[in-house]
Amino acid sequence: MELIDVFATVVEQQSLNKASQLLNVSQPALSRKIMRLEEDLGIQLFVRKGKRLELTRAGEVCYEFALEQKRLERRLHEKLQAFKTNVKPASIVIGASLTTLQSTLPDLITIYTREYPNTDIKAVTGKTHEIVPLIKEKRVDIGLVASMIEDPSIVCVPLFDDPLCLVLPEGHSFADKEELNIQDLHELPMILFSRGTWYRVLMDEMFHRCGVHPDVKMEIDSFEAITRLVSTCKTATLLPESYLRRNLIEDNELTVRFIPDLEQTKRTTSLLFTEEAVLEPSIRRFIDQAVRHYHTSDEYTL
Repeated sequence: MELIDVFATVVEQQSLNKASQLLNVSQPALSRKIMRLEEDLGIQLFVRKGKRLELTRAGEVCYEFALEQKRLERRLHEKLQAFKTNVKPASIVIGASLTTLQSTLPDLITIYTREYPNTDIKAVTGKTHEIVPLIKEKRVDIGLVASMIEDPSIVCVPLFDDPLCLVLPEGHSFADKEELNIQDLHELPMILFSRGTWYRVLMDEMFHRCGVHPDVKMEIDSFEAITRLVSTCKTATLLPESYLRRNLIEDNELTVRFIPDLEQTKRTTSLLFTEEAVLEPSIRRFIDQAVRHYHTSDEYTL
């Protein structure tokens, strides 16, 4: 069953490289495990298309089985827990903005539940200014937001800096331009986040500072909708680097360009919590694992 779990991780990460990092094995060793599973089953599970891995129909069936196996294992652990202890299973309530919920939280939950599968994790979505009071009121144990918060009643632990990138549809005139600078964005047709969102505020401050006025065609809250429309409408956009997963770029036929002024325009994704909250072992473990995931030599300490 170990090989099935490995296979499921490769499917979910859509990359041998990312899966090997998550499983803490070398990429060649991971490739050998997949080949061994295919040999055991007597059928090909993946086909390679360039750098991409695509599931065969047999692979899809195998993945459906892997998901069912995970569900059964989780139910087994939950049922057996009742025989081991009368203590209520651990639970964590995480408050996250919509963007961090889509881009960052899934990986952190995957890492945590792999080691602590019977923890009940719930997510609450909201904007950063809505998440902060929920933490103070103890309605949320941990906040995951794309900003640094200065509040004496809350601990703010930075996870990573997230610079903006220029995202273009394939075939755009800027896609192959040798050098780009911030002035190239002046009057450039763009789709941007809605006004009032943290990233839009960051962009508008940068535009004002640099004297740039893009031609904003649409304003949308969802970054997934933005990526689809960029390709459809043949316009540009600005997105945080953490959102730009390889499969998202390839599936929507996009090109990413890095511009120095944009790389300096960044926000910090952080964990928020109270000092009282980390006295709960499950919450402390989640925080420690998140910090280790992004800073392998660091660990939060009170």
